[in-house]
Amino acid sequence: MSDTKPKPKKPRGTARLISGRCIACGARCQSSCPVNCIEMTDSGEPVIETAICIGCLKCVKICPAAALEMSFTPEEQKILAALAKDQAGAVEEEIDEEGRQLERMLASYRGVWVVIEQYEGVTAKVSWELLGTGAELAAALGVHLGAVILGHDVGHLCREAFEHGADTAILLDAPVYLHYRTQPYCEAICHVIEKHRPEVILMGATAQGRDLAGAVATVVGTGLTADCTGLGIDDKRNLMQTRPAFGGNIMATIMCDRFRPQMATVRPHVMPMPEIRPGRTGEIIHEPFAPPEEAVLVKVLEVINDRDGKDQVDVAAAEIIVSGGRGLMNKENFALLQELADELGGVVGASRSAVDAGWIAHSRQVGQTGKTVRPRIYIACGISGAIQHMVGMQDSDTIIAINRDAEAPIFQIATYGVVGDLFQVVPALIARVRELKGQSGRYEPARAAA
Repeated sequence: MSDTKPKPKKPRGTARLISGRCIACGARCQSSCPVNCIEMTDSGEPVIETAICIGCLKCVKICPAAALEMSFTPEEQKILAALAKDQAGAVEEEIDEEGRQLERMLASYRGVWVVIEQYEGVTAKVSWELLGTGAELAAALGVHLGAVILGHDVGHLCREAFEHGADTAILLDAPVYLHYRTQPYCEAICHVIEKHRPEVILMGATAQGRDLAGAVATVVGTGLTADCTGLGIDDKRNLMQTRPAFGGNIMATIMCDRFRPQMATVRPHVMPMPEIRPGRTGEIIHEPFAPPEEAVLVKVLEVINDRDGKDQVDVAAAEIIVSGGRGLMNKENFALLQELADELGGVVGASRSAVDAGWIAHSRQVGQTGKTVRPRIYIACGISGAIQHMVGMQDSDTIIAINRDAEAPIFQIATYGVVGDLFQVVPALIARVRELKGQSGRYEPARAAA
């Protein structure tokens, strides 16, 4: 009778943090651990109690930054080497049925969608901006870009969507969609999600987009990141959604790696407008779904323009903005900025501190709690450069900062900086612009400002 040694079991090892890789994603690893051996530090990094770790790999697999790995003792490494040698290099992994089910579910979703926001057949510009970003995401994923259009008599928007980069247009055209209401729009989007199963859905971070995105994400049971300033795709087909956090003091990258579709809203003027390609065509998918009007609880009796008639300036759409902050000292001094803006063919904006002081209307506020702008020229007068303000204007083509404090944060992102008293600098700028206007030849406001 011969003695046979039992085959050694494959060692599991213990989880270990790779220094410098953790992105503080929100304790995904801790929530996935079945034996509660992971605690989180104040900075959001995991601390693993190796004596309890069972080497189940759940935390390693869920980590979006690949910041965790399995660690083996020298004895365990010898066993692994011996097993690999016995099996000619093939060591069979344990079957993780839960992981396989997740992979199958994720694989069943494909495609990038942008929900087109329109009012009486006129599209919000943010929808076209998102088609440009959506095209980049679709190319990275190797899928088609779709535009979802809801409304009544809005078939002409399909052509515009194709010209802005969409490959397909899903059209839901019915009287019930004439005016935006959460219930019918949410039911329509959820219907087409269930039917076509997209993996990414983008909406504008407008009043309508924020309302609709939240309702849809709740019904379909998926994640939603609001007010994104950056979007990308990782090597596992996850949407990397970057947005300001903690009052704009840090930028957080959020991922929804276990649910589909992945949803995000993006503020207007954050993403560049794509190049329009006239004559470009695509496939129109007509969806007949429309909830009956009598089933919709909210009725639209009258549509009232939300502007008060006093301030009709759209700061977000301006090509040249002259903004003032606390350095303006009082409300009356904004007349100086208005004078410069009038000479340049621009509009006047403001920082939050000026708005909170009551010097100018909230509709003129630029920043995280105001409007995100992307003008050709942004002139910041007496604005120190709080992160909340810079988030809303840092993508301007040219930034000119005027401030008495040479250490003001605004100078870190300024294209040109003037350290001086704005009450001397701005009148000098006005005089110079008028001088250029008086000269013969072509006059360009943007050039004069620079």
